[in-house]
Amino acid sequence: MIPGPVRVPQRVLRAMSKPMISHRSSDFEKIYEECRSRLRELFETENEAVILSGSGTAGMEAAVGGIIGKDDKIITVTNGKFGERFTELGNRYGTAVLLEFPWGTPYDLERIEAALEEGAKAISIVHNETSVGIVNPAKEVGELARRHDAIFIVDGISSVGGNEFLTDEWGIDIAITGSQKCLALPPGLAMVTVSKRAAEMLEDGKGGYYTDLKAHLDKAKKNQTPYTPAVSLFFALQEALIMAEEEGLAERRARMARLAKGVREAASALDIDLFPQVNEHSAYSNTVTAMKTPEGITDGQLRGGMRERGVVVSGGQSALKGKIFRIGTMGACTEADVLRTIQTLELVLLKEGLISSLGAGVEAASRAMER
Repeated sequence: MIPGPVRVPQRVLRAMSKPMISHRSSDFEKIYEECRSRLRELFETENEAVILSGSGTAGMEAAVGGIIGKDDKIITVTNGKFGERFTELGNRYGTAVLLEFPWGTPYDLERIEAALEEGAKAISIVHNETSVGIVNPAKEVGELARRHDAIFIVDGISSVGGNEFLTDEWGIDIAITGSQKCLALPPGLAMVTVSKRAAEMLEDGKGGYYTDLKAHLDKAKKNQTPYTPAVSLFFALQEALIMAEEEGLAERRARMARLAKGVREAASALDIDLFPQVNEHSAYSNTVTAMKTPEGITDGQLRGGMRERGVVVSGGQSALKGKIFRIGTMGACTEADVLRTIQTLELVLLKEGLISSLGAGVEAASRAMER
């Protein structure tokens, strides 16, 4: 029950066991063409889609490295761990102008607009900040980016396929997701969509070598990759995208929303505080819920006790280690998974004397997930 890598469905695992094929064969080209087409539906975009062999961070690096040079500025907005990664990438390729907000708190859009007025080639945000369970305002930031002619780069790694993500409507120039999140593949693929405007800014030899976004776009015209890809993961991606279509993209997002609501209502029933603060421009995530570790129990007791009972949840990162815990509700997660997780949490809390009886959390989650 962690927010990635998530449990992989048997259908996807079986797809990965297919015999190996050449990545320069027509068979591979057909798979790549199908995946690119289905990804455009997933991202809700008419933009070009490419697939890189590497984690979501490879997609982030491809985006920043392809756009930002040593004389360029990129505004990096952060309210969690993964926003900081854009800052590190920005400073590696050019200059990052950091707009930092306390972890788990909403963006100040006026500060963002003021930074854009100072001039920057690009601006980056994390749509679903996995480290704190908050959804950030991509639509509003996209409007500001267009107003100031900045390339808009969005990390949708734990969002695409789980939260609403409207690439074209929100004016996202480069959007990124990863295989081990809502699509429920093993880690190892980054999917990136690129607008025509952003593609025109890419130059040969700019940025990384293996993550050269222009090279990937050029080869994608022939439904190939510039370098040897993780072929078995392309088999998995093809199957996972078919499964997503069978479920229905809207239905899949609605399922994850129900599951996350179940976790939040259970937390309320158990007097556990949610960690992120939300306002009219932010929201709780459908794919991961971050909660404060209750007083009277340590992280080791809470997560360790759950692990001993067969349920694994995530802790906090960096300064939040030991202070929060996180439950993922993405991929192939089910209502039964959520109920078992909450039941296990209750058992641990009962053992540590933080609740007097069982059932309140499970009952609240069950009611919240009713269709």
